[in-house]
Amino acid sequence: MSANPFSLEGKGAIVTGGNVGLGQAIAVALAQAGADIVSTSRRPADETGAQVKALGRKFLSIEADLSSTAPIAGIVERTVSEFGRIDILVNNAGIIRRNDSVDFSEEDWDAVVDTNLKCAFFLAQAAGRHMIAQGRGKIVNVASMLSFQGGIRVPSYTASKSGLAGITRLLACEWAGKGVNVNAIAPGYMTTDNTEALRADKARNAQILDRIPAGRWGDASDLGGAAVFLASAASDYVHGAIIPVDGGWLAR
Repeated sequence: MSANPFSLEGKGAIVTGGNVGLGQAIAVALAQAGADIVSTSRRPADETGAQVKALGRKFLSIEADLSSTAPIAGIVERTVSEFGRIDILVNNAGIIRRNDSVDFSEEDWDAVVDTNLKCAFFLAQAAGRHMIAQGRGKIVNVASMLSFQGGIRVPSYTASKSGLAGITRLLACEWAGKGVNVNAIAPGYMTTDNTEALRADKARNAQILDRIPAGRWGDASDLGGAAVFLASAASDYVHGAIIPVDGGWLAR
């Protein structure tokens, strides 16, 4: 192990959904540790790019809609062309749809599961082929508290994040012996666009805060340390783990 096992110097990382929120914070944290960054998102990631470049790292923004698997081959090919290899993949891109389960539509089910689970798996597969060939790589999936719990009014989100936890473990079992670490971060209640409706609901917001031992919603930057750990040599013997970053939510 190197003198600084958390260093990502010389590494190339793909972060999906890297233009805003959790993805942006993770991309910047990886860049602070030394990684060059490829961000994929539906819209340009100019703000993320400016922060990464200010750290002296390379940055490539790929506009891609990961509601289908169509862009995956191009994302991998452009990353390999730009950086020569893929060292790190962070499967962060995700969406959420809310409705009572008795009224939940097939369209909302498919949209969430396709983005959060199907595309995450097939991007991990595509990146994993390169990582296995080079004998080393790190895949970090962004799971959820609902990888452990049921939640309410988000059936497709719960299904997708529970499935992502399972896929994390399965790929770890298959690839640990090939030099590829597959793990996940499970964010708690974070101040993102996905939770805006919850935070605006005074009663629900109070219920959530009362359950969090830390007494606050998480900030996107709170994920940075866990992401760097799982992307670095410091986690070389960590396989199939799902690390909660939740202010103590699951402990209560």
